[in-house]
Amino acid sequence: MPKRILCTIGVDVDACAGWLGSYGGEDSPNDMSRGCFAAEVGVPRLLKLFKEKGDMKTSFFIPGHSLDSFPKEMAMVRDAGHEIGLHGYSHENPVAMTLEQQRAVLDHTFKQLTDFCGKPPVGSVAPWWEASKEGIELLLEKGIEYDHSSQAHDCMPFYTRDEDTWTKIDFKSASAHDWMHPLKKGKLTKLVNIPANWYLARLLQDLPPHMFIKAAPNSHGFVDADVTLKLWKKHFAYFYREYDWCVFPLTLHPDTAGRPHVLLAVEELIDFINEHEGVEWVTMAEVNKEFREKFPFPGEQKE
Repeated sequence: MPKRILCTIGVDVDACAGWLGSYGGEDSPNDMSRGCFAAEVGVPRLLKLFKEKGDMKTSFFIPGHSLDSFPKEMAMVRDAGHEIGLHGYSHENPVAMTLEQQRAVLDHTFKQLTDFCGKPPVGSVAPWWEASKEGIELLLEKGIEYDHSSQAHDCMPFYTRDEDTWTKIDFKSASAHDWMHPLKKGKLTKLVNIPANWYLARLLQDLPPHMFIKAAPNSHGFVDADVTLKLWKKHFAYFYREYDWCVFPLTLHPDTAGRPHVLLAVEELIDFINEHEGVEWVTMAEVNKEFREKFPFPGEQKE
């Protein structure tokens, strides 16, 4: 069987929203200026790179705050033909919100992106990569077809379960028999998940090793980009060797990927991948479509 490796880049334009909702920079003018760099400098640099590398089409996940705050740069993304998907409004943690808050954010940003793009989004990345059970149901109600937030695989898309449940350990007030119960798997849904993983975030993502965050005592920001590039290459090499069909999902943030040392590493990775036969750069929407055709939802297989 010939190789077919779907390589896809998801660009999370967290910009100032990331500092508001996740990185603890809401009181720092300096941190907010870093968000401005991401949108106003990092995004154009990435767009230029993608154009130069064969007019690659990628998937940008844009918080509503970034769309409202940087309309010119986000229009550059749209007008270059890249996919645009959901990513919250202020990069809020979904599992920390009430159902009403989750619905309000989704309703607002869904309309934002629909009006901005002239068509509704089909994909979503949960801020913090935390997808709540209610959030999955809300996405399905909106007609969202795929999510890029779960950790159950690293190179094969899969259908998402609504909610797994488990019993927490309670050393102080419970008997051991009270917590010795297996994971209970939730109901399978038609929402496709394109792999994301916090372990891979150290490898197939740029932000954790390359952005210093004052509020995070274990943040990095000074990792040699060649180390990241080596890890990216090894993951691709393994996937290419072991699978005839799979996805190589790379997550980038213009906060870090827009910096010269990381940008050059991304460029070198693209060149390395392009040396292999059977590779195609696609949007995550295209991954979703091909996966559904190749692996229909159980009970919907073609005769």
